[in-house]
Formats: sequence, C-alpha cells, structure tokens
Amino acid sequence: MAQPGDGTTRTPARRRPSPAALALVIAVGVVALQALLVPLFSAPAANLEPRDLPVIVAGPAPAADGLASQLESARPGAFEITRRADAADADQALRDRDAYAAFVVGPDGLALHTAPAASPTVATLLTQASAQLNGGQPVRTVEVVPLDPDDPRGTGFAAGFLPLAITSLLAGAAIFLATRGRGPRLAGLLGYAVLAGLGSAAVLQFWLDVIPGTYLLNAAAIGLATLAIAASITGLAAMVGEAGIALGAVVVFLVGNALSGVAAAPQLLPQPWGEVGQWLPIGAGGTLLRSTAFFDGAGATPAVWILAAYAIVGLVLVALGRARTAPAAAPAEVAEERLASTV
Repeated sequence: MAQPGDGTTRTPARRRPSPAALALVIAVGVVALQALLVPLFSAPAANLEPRDLPVIVAGPAPAADGLASQLESARPGAFEITRRADAADADQALRDRDAYAAFVVGPDGLALHTAPAASPTVATLLTQASAQLNGGQPVRTVEVVPLDPDDPRGTGFAAGFLPLAITSLLAGAAIFLATRGRGPRLAGLLGYAVLAGLGSAAVLQFWLDVIPGTYLLNAAAIGLATLAIAASITGLAAMVGEAGIALGAVVVFLVGNALSGVAAAPQLLPQPWGEVGQWLPIGAGGTLLRSTAFFDGAGATPAVWILAAYAIVGLVLVALGRARTAPAAAPAEVAEERLASTV
C-alpha cells in the first residue's frame, strides 16, 4: 500500500451509495415502472370495442345492403364489412378466419353466424349488437366454429397460454446464465422448444381439454411460439449481457402480453396497439395456436412468419454473441480493485 512521501499516487477508493440511498433509488424505479405498467395493462382492457372488426353481411342484395348501411351508421368505424352471397359462403369465410361473424339475412329474418373459437368476447359482443339491430329482440345464433365443450367461455385457452410465455422467458434467461458455450445454448433452446411443444400441447389437449385439433400441429405451434420467446431473451442477453434479459422481459413479455389480444381480439384493442401486439411473440403465438386448434391452420401464415423471424434472429444472436455469461476480470483490474479496497 502506498505510504505518504514515497512518491506514489494513492488511488481514491470508490464511494458506494449508502444502503438508504440505494433503497430509495430502487423504490423510485419500481414506482416509475408501476406507473408505466398499470396503464399499459388497464387501458386496453378498459377500452375494448370493435375497431375495423371484420364481419360479413350475407343475403339478397336489397336487404343485405340495407343491413350493411345500418351497421355502418350505428357504429362508424367499428366494422370492416364484406359481402357474401349466402349463409354457406359466409360460413366458409368464418372457417377460413376471414371474419369473426356473419349477419345473414334470410327468409326467416336476421340470423347471426359466429366463430366463438376465434374470440368468445367478439361473439358475445356481436350477439348483443344483433339484438339492437333487430329492434331489441334476440336473434337466432349459429355457432359455425365453436369453442371446445370443456372450455365453453374460452377462459381456459387464454389462461393456459400465459404460463407458456412466462416459462419461455425464464427458460431463455436460465439457458443464458447456466450455459457458457454458444453450442450448448443453441442446443438448449431447440431442445426446450421441442419438449415445451410436445408437453404443453398434451396438457392443454388431453389433460385439460381446452383445445381440439391435431396434436402434432398444436405442438408445432406451441414449440415455435416458445422458441421465439426463449431465443429472443437468450439472444439479447448474448449480445448485451444480463441487461438483455431485462430488455427482453419488458418488450417481449410485459408489453407483448398487454397488447396480445389473446383473451379478446386484436381488433378490440385501441389502435395501433392491437396491431402492434400481433407483431410480438405472445400475440402471434396466441393467433397461431387458435388457428391450428380450431381452424385447421387457416389464417396462420402471418403468425408463422413473425414467430419464425423472432426465433431465427434470436438463434443468430446467440451464435454471434458472447460465449460466456461474463468475461473474467483482467489481473490488473483485480489488483486495482484490491488496492482500492485496502486504502
């Protein structure tokens, strides 16, 4: 250690903040985060209403045209209306995920054909809207694409998808922190995605009975969604360190979950946030799993491309990023820190 008058320069010790100051900084940071997260989650849920919601009007031209005009004038901007010739044509459009419901004008009056599997919230909302169009009288409703009988309100699907996002985030962080080589990290991510897809699809389909469809197709959808989330977290961490985990958690999970529309529909959220949510892994993953489970894959293409992009970019970042969780400190830096601690 340097002595007075020996011609050496004493290195000043770094002053660490006091525990009270550190606790205050943490408290302020958490409160600021709360101030951002509360409106992020609350505002979309409190402002659910149709915004360019795709619906169909089917039937003979004069009556169908009048109904379309009535819909547009009653709720301007709420619906994106497409005309179809008859009920059969409209039902096929619902199975292809081209619309959420169809108002069908027939000899017996107005009927509402719905696809609750696409969004039970939308089906309920349009059932109420159809009664208003019919002078307050209930309208005959036909469920073209129903939910699973064991999940009649669709709450099991929405609730079952959230743990997939949480565990995938944790898996991405754990793979980065627990493994040091690029190869093991890539293997861990791919292995996790395969196991998560097969295991979660089995639980949701055979144990909880909340999704129907082809098991392997559902497993592939879940596997791609979980890989997109986990690889994004690991890739960000591999490039910028542990701060990448926090960044990924905020963007991929917190923001992505709030804007996903999994429990409702993207077109019910304030825009452009509903559309933004579909470009994030949770929103795209929810859309993809609905398509594979209830619609034989119809409407899944955009979600597949989005999730594949996240997965590929994440894996590339892992391959190009840091091979270790943290580089070893240089001997000179260790000596300097020890000297400073003894002064």
